[in-house]
Amino acid sequence: MKILILGGSAEARELAERLAPRFDVTTSLAGRVRNPAVPAGELRIGGFGGEAGLRKWLLDNNIDAVVDATHPFAATITENAAAACARLGIPHLILRRPPWPAGDATVVCSAAEAKDTVVAQGFSRVFLTSGRSSIGAFLFSDAWFLIRVVEPVPADELPERHHLLLSRGPYSLEEETDLMRQYEIEVLVTKNSGGTMTSAKLEAAAVLGIPVVMIDRPALPEKVRTVSTVDEAQRWVTERDTAEA
Repeated sequence: MKILILGGSAEARELAERLAPRFDVTTSLAGRVRNPAVPAGELRIGGFGGEAGLRKWLLDNNIDAVVDATHPFAATITENAAAACARLGIPHLILRRPPWPAGDATVVCSAAEAKDTVVAQGFSRVFLTSGRSSIGAFLFSDAWFLIRVVEPVPADELPERHHLLLSRGPYSLEEETDLMRQYEIEVLVTKNSGGTMTSAKLEAAAVLGIPVVMIDRPALPEKVRTVSTVDEAQRWVTERDTAEA
């Protein structure tokens, strides 16, 4: 079987490592990170050119099954993959780690709504950990921002008052607590990415009594099977292989 894994998550890398000894596995990455962790099997980097481009690539490469293990907020490729596989009749699975419990967080639907919440509540020192794509919503805020991202961001895409921290998880509770204390953080803004790589920031905020504004995940496409663990995804691929044998 030829398997396409739409990657960009730790789960995608783990799944590729498990499947590569038995299957012909290609992992596709969007290419936004300059030095990504290289998964087992074949690797392709870059977009497909929308749903039609993905459909053509799947046909040209004789793909038998697709596992979408992208980041929970990679909504466009997830929608395109669901549509392309449905039209071609290719088995398709979404692997998504469970979301974090919202707890006492203020849950919002977008970065713009997160910004409105921060402004309305009068916070002046913000820890922004919701990714590069959300920074633009905060450009014209009067607050000061500690912005943590993996890749550098051009100055014209950043708020006037900020400190840019280039870093990649995982993080410990002690590290996150010390960081928030050092920069006198008043509110944490995060996407609900789930997983353990960056969950310590939520624990640190709770310890310090810092409120959290959490951007909710986009809805998944309808009528697509979804699992939450690498074990389940591996079993699904194996079952497809057994059925075709």
